[in-house]
Amino acid sequence: MTKDFQLTTLANNLTVITEHMPGVRSATIGIWVKRGSRHEPAPLNGICHFIEHAVFKGTRRRTALDIAIESDRLGGHLDAYTTHELTAFSMKVCDTGVEQAFDLLADMLAHPRFDAEDLEREQRVILEEMKMVEDTPEEHLAELFNTAYFPKHPLGRPIEGTAKTVPTFDADHTRRFHQHAYAPANLVIAAAGNITHEQILELAARSFGDSTSETDTAAPHLEANEAAIETAPAPAAPILIRRKKDLEQAHLILAAPWVSARDEDRYAASLLASVIGGGTSSRLWQRVREERGLAYSVGASGGTYTDTGVFQIYAATSPDTLDEVLDISLQELRRTTREAVGNEELRLVKDQAISSILLSLESSSARAGTLARQHIVHNRRVTPDEIIARYEQVTPDDVQRVARTYFKTDTLALGALGNLNGFKVDRSRLEI
Repeated sequence: MTKDFQLTTLANNLTVITEHMPGVRSATIGIWVKRGSRHEPAPLNGICHFIEHAVFKGTRRRTALDIAIESDRLGGHLDAYTTHELTAFSMKVCDTGVEQAFDLLADMLAHPRFDAEDLEREQRVILEEMKMVEDTPEEHLAELFNTAYFPKHPLGRPIEGTAKTVPTFDADHTRRFHQHAYAPANLVIAAAGNITHEQILELAARSFGDSTSETDTAAPHLEANEAAIETAPAPAAPILIRRKKDLEQAHLILAAPWVSARDEDRYAASLLASVIGGGTSSRLWQRVREERGLAYSVGASGGTYTDTGVFQIYAATSPDTLDEVLDISLQELRRTTREAVGNEELRLVKDQAISSILLSLESSSARAGTLARQHIVHNRRVTPDEIIARYEQVTPDDVQRVARTYFKTDTLALGALGNLNGFKVDRSRLEI
């Protein structure tokens, strides 16, 4: 542990992590909650995302307008998001505003008002958000595909919930889930920038030090779901084709199982995804967009969870060129299993990954987020030097081994949405 990086666990199991960044005047303060949509029982699908919204509606000491004014006055960017596995709140401010920013975040998360009228209004807001997703083809296809890819598992449910579940989130349900999910043992406070560990520790103890973990008593109805929530999913291999005549483009997802966030092959897998479709020099970008002009948007990425992952190629193209884009995508997957990546191409994606790491070191928000996520996923800090060294150790054989492990005919999945005319796909066409 360096003097700039420090970690303390309070008596109530709340974790405080800090990294001092010499020579900067900014600081990012964040509170990460180790609960996301994966940790919800089916009848409460979407409540983590709902609470993320609801805490902005006011506390015992602040109205929603007070929160907005105070955030603007601090000149910071107050950000919040929910994923399948966590919920995050962070604020980047000048170092002179650290105490005020921390007090604001802590008050929102520890003492939300959850007024019944406010919650009803926010339900309507989130229902409108769902409609916006349905009107955005790439997001709509992603949700449809995710449900088919992780059937009967919490990872397959939409993060924002459904039109059936969200209207049931009254004040009682919301308070009980919040009390359970936002217990100190589920919180990670991370800060980076011109701060000291003692400063953040004092603020954390002041705001959360008297709190005790109530996860065993606050919401006993949740415990019955724990086994299902923590069980690793068994991904399906769906071929999902949805026709929507009013779309100008056809939207395509080609997917395969992938490494988890904890897998030792995650570095080789990340480089493999970059080779296939991670940037403007990638194979898909060059073949689909630059050489043939078939798409404006095309790429590939690997999404990881703590116990599984999903590799996806995404493209949007004209309905009459969808078959060609699919064929090119399949050709590139086959190519990675049959031919080792060249040293020059591998060097390119390594440089790309390493540059991204080094550039992120200049951002207090990137550092704070990395500290929190690494603790939640790995229960330790993974230093930039370690990450860079692991990328440098990846060989062409490692990349090909990952491709051969995960790109297989029987586990490949496909999703398509749009005015698809006669577009058809069977398993034989997805042969790797």
